[in-house]
Amino acid sequence: MSENENARATVLIADDSEPNRELLSAILQRENYTVVSAEDGEQALARLRGERVDLALLDVMMPRLNGFDVCRTLKASPETRLVPVVLVTGLSQSQDRVRGIDSGADDFLSKPVVKEELLARVRSLLRLKQFTDELENAETVLFSLALSIEAKDPYTGGHCERLSKYSVVLAKRLGLREEFCTALRRAGVIHDIGKLGVPEHILLKPGPLSPEEWIIMKQHPVFGERICAPLKSFRHVLPIIRHHHEKFDGSGYPDGLKGEQIPLTARVLTTVDIYDALTTERPYRKALSSEEAFTTLREEVARGWWDPDLVNELEAALTAGGPASLAGAL
Repeated sequence: MSENENARATVLIADDSEPNRELLSAILQRENYTVVSAEDGEQALARLRGERVDLALLDVMMPRLNGFDVCRTLKASPETRLVPVVLVTGLSQSQDRVRGIDSGADDFLSKPVVKEELLARVRSLLRLKQFTDELENAETVLFSLALSIEAKDPYTGGHCERLSKYSVVLAKRLGLREEFCTALRRAGVIHDIGKLGVPEHILLKPGPLSPEEWIIMKQHPVFGERICAPLKSFRHVLPIIRHHHEKFDGSGYPDGLKGEQIPLTARVLTTVDIYDALTTERPYRKALSSEEAFTTLREEVARGWWDPDLVNELEAALTAGGPASLAGAL
């Protein structure tokens, strides 16, 4: 990082010792970092929740909340879990290091702090934080583009948010790993982002599409996969985007996959997508009740379109908790 870049980075120093805070602050401020301070663990948490902080230096032995507890709380919150944490400690026992790793610490500094080591670790972690911020910004742009597509159709308001929530509920019921739940949460929002590549006169056509127009429309999952492919963090999202219009009997698109050839996560999104479409009002029909929607889904399962096990699991989830269990999910 250059000195100008340093000036944009904010470092929190949390230590109950004023001389320690002053020493660390002086070192960092000479390198043009912005420094904020906290005298104990609770004040550190308040600072981290209320201000933009790029990196936290936490003394382990602090009153009210120690450094381990502050770190664990930070890493458990979606709003702060990506803030790098360095635990500054005079503890030398290996179990203390293990405890720090378990709490989510990104690095350690031993007391007395060596200036060169401090600056090297701060620079390294802030570079990683910069990469993470750029990734988050790219995801935010994708989500905004996806929601702009939804906003063009007054009958699909809230559809993406519901799919994001519903699919995670079903995924957790199936016992899918956390990375696949995260992928479904993202895919619920951006599954139709490929419609950016479909001309608006086709996308918003009020009547049936011509055969030529359908050929173009059926390419939107492929367009979506291409748009999102550069993001490595979306590797589990890409199959969902590409295959959420496949059907169990192979009559779907774009690849005509059959049965379990279709990725499970894509089948999960498809199941909740169809359910949401049936229970949402459209210009040509009223919204179906949950019971009517499952009657229709079972009819379509009999035609070979959908995964019968997933339809049953979704119905069981609703039966156990009622429709509100999905609406209030997450």
